[in-house]
Amino acid sequence: MAYFRRHIDEQLLRWKDDPRHKPLLIRGARQVGKSTAVRELARQFRYFVEINLEKQPDLLPLFPANIDVKKTCEKLSGTLGIPIVPGQTLLFIDEIQVSKEAVMSLRYFKEDYPELHVVAAGSLLEFTLEELPSFGVGRIRSLYMYPFSFDEFLMAQGLDLTIAYKKKATSEEPLTEKAHKDLIDQLRTFYLVGGMPAAVTEWMETYSYISVSHVHTDIIQTYEDDFSKYKKRVSPVLLRQVLRSVALQVGKKFVYTEAARDIHSSVIRDALHLLTQAGLITPVRHTDGNGVPLGAEEDASYTKYLFFDLGVMQTMLDIPAADILMASDVDFVNKGGTSEMFAGLEMMKYHDCFQRAEMHYWQNSAKGSNAEVDYLRVRSGRVLPVEVKANTQGGMQSLWIFMRMRQLHQALRTSLENFGQFDYYDPKDNFEQRHVDIIPLYALSNI
Repeated sequence: MAYFRRHIDEQLLRWKDDPRHKPLLIRGARQVGKSTAVRELARQFRYFVEINLEKQPDLLPLFPANIDVKKTCEKLSGTLGIPIVPGQTLLFIDEIQVSKEAVMSLRYFKEDYPELHVVAAGSLLEFTLEELPSFGVGRIRSLYMYPFSFDEFLMAQGLDLTIAYKKKATSEEPLTEKAHKDLIDQLRTFYLVGGMPAAVTEWMETYSYISVSHVHTDIIQTYEDDFSKYKKRVSPVLLRQVLRSVALQVGKKFVYTEAARDIHSSVIRDALHLLTQAGLITPVRHTDGNGVPLGAEEDASYTKYLFFDLGVMQTMLDIPAADILMASDVDFVNKGGTSEMFAGLEMMKYHDCFQRAEMHYWQNSAKGSNAEVDYLRVRSGRVLPVEVKANTQGGMQSLWIFMRMRQLHQALRTSLENFGQFDYYDPKDNFEQRHVDIIPLYALSNI
């Protein structure tokens, strides 16, 4: 099977060549490509040792609490018949969440065998990490992985020159009209295919939205089968119900009663926490946005959620492909909060992969006000408001209110427009100048 390049490939190669490398823990939801990326990295080594602690439970005794990592490697080498040689061997411990002792052992690889390259991953890893107050601070490096970004989707099709062209585009030199329209068409396709590697592969092989939707259905079933493995006792039925409700409420503050009217909010809160730990949803929390860090002023009682993949969500909600492919540009970008979710997911995927991406938005808490800014990001140490809009410049009163309240002069609008910019002279603030850069949705990697 062909390997489709991922953004983290470059980071993995840098890690390989770093003489001070630490054991690497790849974190992310099931089926986002963690193991595949490690196997691709293994091509850079002479030897590759891959073990799966879920499928090979007989290897668990090699990871005791009082582990001697060099002896463990000797036993692994003898058992599997593969040399473990520092600098020449990549040791990959998959589904490491099965054993707390195995997770804790990673710190000892750094302390006692630092010259060996060790990578670990796990699909439900966050549940185990939550039970370990400290599993190797300063001795282990985490890397966060997500489904394909839009750029990775283009890379899978061999459109590297298109990516390079749009990354060079500016408001002064926007894309040609043909390139702009072609990228919008690609975006429509991505809305339906999404970024799960199995779905992207199916699309590249069949170009059939029906076949892709079948892959999505299989992915949903796999995730639902996992619900019974979650550490905390929440009914799998309720988890399915809450996950679907997140999909239905995308782009809006999550309302517990819309998920389940007869279930106490604390139980729904537990379900949301578990789904977040599994990587199936990501909270976008309200913050006052007075400055950085944004998390210092967040209010979790006002939270929106991102569903892990747009394509899978469309299939879960039975959205017909024609609704995306045949919609006008304005209807397409405004449809059911999906473009707001796409923008949030893209910003997560282009975030520093060695840090967990924290997502925030702003909502005016004043009584009777419904002003809201879709996302708040940080650029050059300052708050950058980001609005997801249709093709026109209207309907941006929430942005002007926020910028006026926080005395900000730079903002970003992302839409289906080509690259551009404009200045707004605020009549309610002595005609103070506010500058807005326009970035197409398909070019969020530019920021």
